[in-house]
This record gives sequence, structure tokens and C-alpha cells, in this order.
Amino acid sequence: MAMAMLFGLVLFLMLLLILFLILLACKPWRFFSSSRHRTIKVGDLERPLVTEDVQTLNQRNDSSRNFFIDEGHFSSPQTRGPIHKQKTPAPNLTQSDSFVLDVIPDPTEEISVSYTLKNTLLPNRLVEEQRHASDNYTGSEKKVELYNDSLQERAPNIIADQRSSLTLEVISGPSRGLSCSVQSTSTSRLPLTLGRVSPSDLLLKDSEVSGKHAMINWNLNKLKWELVDMGSLNGTLLNSRAVNHHNSGSRHWGVPMELANGDVITLGTTSKIYVQITSQTQSQIPFGVGLASDPMAIRRGGRKLPMEDVCYYRWPLPGVDQFGLFGICDGHGGDGAAKSASKIMPEMVASILSDSFKRERVLSLCDASDVLRDAFSQTESSLNHHYEGCTATVLLIWADDHENFFAQCANVGDSACVMNVNGKQIKMTEDHRITSYSERLRIEGTGEPLKDGETRLCGLNLARMLGDKFLKQQDARFSSEPFISQVVRIDKASRAFALLASDGLWDVISVKKAVQLVLQTRARYGTDGEDTNIAEKIATYLLNEARTLRAKDNTSIIVLDFDTNSRISLCRPEFQN
Repeated sequence: MAMAMLFGLVLFLMLLLILFLILLACKPWRFFSSSRHRTIKVGDLERPLVTEDVQTLNQRNDSSRNFFIDEGHFSSPQTRGPIHKQKTPAPNLTQSDSFVLDVIPDPTEEISVSYTLKNTLLPNRLVEEQRHASDNYTGSEKKVELYNDSLQERAPNIIADQRSSLTLEVISGPSRGLSCSVQSTSTSRLPLTLGRVSPSDLLLKDSEVSGKHAMINWNLNKLKWELVDMGSLNGTLLNSRAVNHHNSGSRHWGVPMELANGDVITLGTTSKIYVQITSQTQSQIPFGVGLASDPMAIRRGGRKLPMEDVCYYRWPLPGVDQFGLFGICDGHGGDGAAKSASKIMPEMVASILSDSFKRERVLSLCDASDVLRDAFSQTESSLNHHYEGCTATVLLIWADDHENFFAQCANVGDSACVMNVNGKQIKMTEDHRITSYSERLRIEGTGEPLKDGETRLCGLNLARMLGDKFLKQQDARFSSEPFISQVVRIDKASRAFALLASDGLWDVISVKKAVQLVLQTRARYGTDGEDTNIAEKIATYLLNEARTLRAKDNTSIIVLDFDTNSRISLCRPEFQN
């Protein structure tokens, strides 16, 4: 009897123990706890899981340390303008507006412009609100909106006087070549978000990037761009220093960090973003400029295209305040020739125009044909690329004393430019593909005509390009002689725009359709009353259309908007620092 009771007691205790363990595992009390302890946000669900082992991560870290040697550098809108990756760790800039884009655009710059501003318009309360906001970055976008509204209401004069342009280019990782830009005065587009899912402003197709990874905003109190990690899972680095919250699993936001021109942001371990910051108070471009580019990297079958486009501008040209140059180079066989040409071409044009006799001749005759022809010849002579080449399409803009503009284009290859002045469409370039009738006539004039059905020379579908020195030595039918357009006059009261793009756009959108899209987009945003860069919106819209139509090649776009509402009074040399 006693044994039976003891056995029953042991069995009862074992059942209690099992029940207790089940309760610990299931945690039924979590269904009754207050919801305020844990709120699951959409951004949390979108964040990727870390699936790579330690060895793989170490390998990626090793490769990222060698980035500046392997990937080069990207330039910005202040001097040379390409968002392009050069083989140097940091570019040198002048104080002219310039931009090179790989393509997009962006220029190379040597200095970071900063301001020390004493202004009594911002009360101490504003500083305290900013500090409070910085201490409470917890992922709440509502807090960010309220914070921005508060700052913008109290500092309108600062916005008008201190403008800044931010350009981001992905220079490493699966989305390499992607870029975007924003003005500090474009309040409707701020803050700028970086992430893996829509509606991120810079959309990165990288599994290590969280759905909403980081945010960049314009601090109206400090007049600085600031980067904030939004509680990402794999962290954010600024110039190789972590800026995310020390407890990466907490999903807490990091502390805002000031950005400077030339900074490199790393999301996860592979996606690196080059930062271009341009002060618009030094030398504003007197018309709207928009740039956009995308390598269109992931195609059917998962094939990834390298980014070989370089998009750039420089306004004004150094030492020639009335002139500016805008251009696109589409490389083949690599991006080396395109990068070199985008750097050399503006220098050659500026050097030629520095001759007062030649400059005055252009202004008096309203014709820069000789300048453009010489610039192409000198650029070709300076290139040392035997097995790489590129198209080159440049648009030279200059102004007279009455703020009227003149535009003349030169090109080799199939990157095209079209202008529209008061509703009249003007073709500014010539197609130099082998299939082009005019190009076949030129080749026939060399004494070695193409055979019927022949659409390539030595494997290339182009007969005119810069670089490719080896091919030009083998076949005299190749040429670097540019087509030069007539001069287009743009009166101060004209409604005009120019559109330059690489063949990635023209392969999926006709010139007529592109002009219609520009006019429609300009009409849509032209009456919103906001101080915004309409040209930038147009370029972005065209790029999105190319994506929708499944463009299969690198696509780069430059839009110049000469509409009266987009113009700014021309800066005079005495006002430039």
C-alpha cells in the first residue's frame, strides 16, 4: 500500500514538472500582456535574416577593405561632375558646379563646403527639440515628420540662403551604379531613405540591407546633411566606423552623424555608397538640371551588367564663366575609356575656350564647331585605351549678356541628344551604328564599303567612338570624328529643354515618346508651387519608364530645363568665392 502511494506521488510530481515545462515553452501569458511592451512594425518584418556563416562574412569584409583599390572613386557635382569611380581614393575639386555620374553623374571635389552661421531666428528651443529628437530615434517616422515640420516652419530664411545638393552613388555591391540626388530645399522628398524594399528612395537589391536600413536628412539648425541608422540588422558604417546602435538586435535607431563630401556609407558588408555634397550658394546653374542612371543590373537568368556609363556636367567651366558642358559616355569593353573621356573632355573644352580670341569668336559668331571638333581630337589623342572604347555625346551651353542661352552638341556613337524649343523638336546628334544609313555612306566613302547585311565591324555595332586604338589601327573605317549640330538659340522667354541619354533609354523609348513624357511630367510638376528641381523629377520619371519597359542596357539620363520658371539669374564672377 505504501509503495503504491509513493509511486502515485512520484507520478503526480512528474506530471506537474512536465506541465511546468510546457508552460515555459508556450508562454501563454504573452497573449494577455499589454501591447505597449512590443509593437511589431512592417519594417521589422522586411528586414533580412543573416544566413551567411562567419567564414563568408570574413571573406566579404576582406574584399571590402580593398575597395578603394578595386572599385576606385566617384566624383561629384562640384568640379567635374561624374558620379564616377576613379582609381584614386579621393577626387580634387574646384569651386565650380560639376557632376559626373556612373552614370549618373557626379563631379570630383577637393573640398567640403561648410558654413558657420550666426542667426537669431532659431531660438534655443529649436536646439533642444533637435537634441530631443536625436535622443529618441526609435524608428517612428511620425517623430521625424513632426521634427522636420518644426524646423522648417521656423527657418525659412535659412533655406533660401543656404542650399545644398546631395548625390548618392552605389559604388560597390549588387546595385552598383545606382544613384539619386536631392536638394536641401526639396522638403517633400526629405528625409531620404535607403533600404531594400519600396518606397525607399535609394532601393538596394542586397540581401544584407534591411527593408528600411538608414535615413539621410537635412538638419536646418546645423545646415548639414545627417545620416541615421534605422535599427538595421546588419549595421551601417560611415567611413568604416559603425554608426548603428551598439545593440544591433534591439532595432533601436542610431545617433545622427554629419555627412561631408567624399564620405563613404556602407550598408551591411558589400553595398558602399559614395556621398557627393555641393553648395549651391557658390555658383548656381541658371537652369534646371536633372540626372538619373541605372545599370539595369539584373536581367533574365540573373545576369548582372557592369555599369559602363558615365554621366557628367561642369558649370561653369573653369576660367570660362559663361560656358558649361554636359555629357554622357557609354563604355564598351569596360568603363575605363568612359571615365577617362568624361574627365578629359571638359578640361580640353575649358583649355580651348581659355584663349580669349577663340572664346570671343564663339560669342560673336554664335558657333562653337571648331572648339568641339578640337576638343574631341585632343581627347582622343589623350586616351590610352587600346581595347576599351566609349561613345561621347556632349552639349556645350553658353550665355550672352542678356541671359539668352546657346546650345551646340557633338557626338560619336549612339548616345543621343534631343532638344525641344517652344514645341519644336530638334535632333542634336547622329547615330553612328553600322546599321545607320548615314554611317554606311561615310564608310563607303573610305573605299571599303560594307557588304549587304553586314551590321558589325570587328564585332562592334559602332563605327565611331573614342578609344579602341587597336581596332582603329586594324581597320581605317573606324573614326573618332564627331558629328556637330547646328547652334540652337534659347531666348529668355523660351520654353525649352534638352534631353541626353545613353542607348539604354532609346532602345525602349522613341524620341517622340520621350519628348511627350518630358512635357507631361513638366506640366504635372510645374504648377505645384514648390521650390523643386523639375528637371530632376523628369529624369527620374524617364528612368522609371525605362525600367518598366525592361531596358536591357545601362541607362543614363540628363535633363536640362530652360523654362523661365526654372531659371536663376546668372552668377557673376565677383560673387563667387
